[in-house]
Amino acid sequence: MSVHFTQADRRAMSRALELAAKGLTSAHPNPRVGCVLVKAGHTVGEGYHERAGLPHAEVMAIRAAGLRAQGATAYVTLEPCAHHGRTPPCVDALIDAGVRRVIFSVEDPNPQVSGRGAELLKRAGIAVESGLMAAEASALNAGYMMRRRQGRPFVRLKLAMSLDGRTALANGKSRWLTGEAARADVQQWRARSSAVLTGIGTVLADDPRLDVRLEGTARQPLRIILDSALRTPPTARVLAKPGEVRILTAATDASRRAALEKHGATVEVLAGDGSRLNLATVFPRLAELEMNEVLVESGASLAGACLQAGVVDEILLYVAPMLLGPQARPLLDLPPLEDLAASPRFEIRDTSTLGPDLRLILRPSTHEAR
Repeated sequence: MSVHFTQADRRAMSRALELAAKGLTSAHPNPRVGCVLVKAGHTVGEGYHERAGLPHAEVMAIRAAGLRAQGATAYVTLEPCAHHGRTPPCVDALIDAGVRRVIFSVEDPNPQVSGRGAELLKRAGIAVESGLMAAEASALNAGYMMRRRQGRPFVRLKLAMSLDGRTALANGKSRWLTGEAARADVQQWRARSSAVLTGIGTVLADDPRLDVRLEGTARQPLRIILDSALRTPPTARVLAKPGEVRILTAATDASRRAALEKHGATVEVLAGDGSRLNLATVFPRLAELEMNEVLVESGASLAGACLQAGVVDEILLYVAPMLLGPQARPLLDLPPLEDLAASPRFEIRDTSTLGPDLRLILRPSTHEAR
């Protein structure tokens, strides 16, 4: 039998989702979770999970409510945890606080929690309901959900192009293709990502930093370089900034590896096919490293390879209102097509104007071409 949720329930869960979003850039590798405690129609406590190792959202809300938590309804955006991790189980905190009812949005796919949190609450005599605003809660934690369910992170591909689909002049010059507002937007996407990934071609051509340059940044994403032959220069700017850098390679050259590790990089050998790494091994490995969301910022070759491998879950496409001409560099390296029906297709999920530029958010289409 389906649960009937009231408008008051929806308002409370909507607020819990707002709180969860406060952990957008900081909760990694944990999910973003918010909690609201309501008693007699009034909010008595709120909380969200800020950072791994700190109290979870339920505990923060209970602390804010104090004795008023007794008899309250807890609205939580994810099933309360039932295991000892970096912090004690949230189900124990809810039971000890005396809440009478728990409504959560979506079941936690973590096998240590999945269904167990709800069952323990029910055993303690607490009414438990789920499914309220599940789509919104799942979207907020798309990377965490994918890592737990499919064993790989949510992969977001960032691309920038001119109106005629070009990324740089024939001589490689592309600074600056997009405007200040679009570049600032990219910083926000980096900040929420567990990792930013690029290929050796981009490192050699552009010498990027790949860090987050926002005021008050508390966490830098892991920076990942796919470098099958270990050609990353020890002087590369990506190695000079704060935060961790991991180079994934197929090479076993000890001297090159030592030179890069001397400059702070972690070098890891993965299976490859000689000329490049096997993407089928790269992204599951990143899931093992607890990467939830990976932002790919690369050149046409790696971007095209990711699309062909079927690992791209979302595209951030920035379009600059300029023309670069047919000799300029293309957006993606893809194999030639014989028929339009074979063309990869996407659904536009969002359009935004950022200064003079346009940003599209796209997802691979689930519909066949007509």
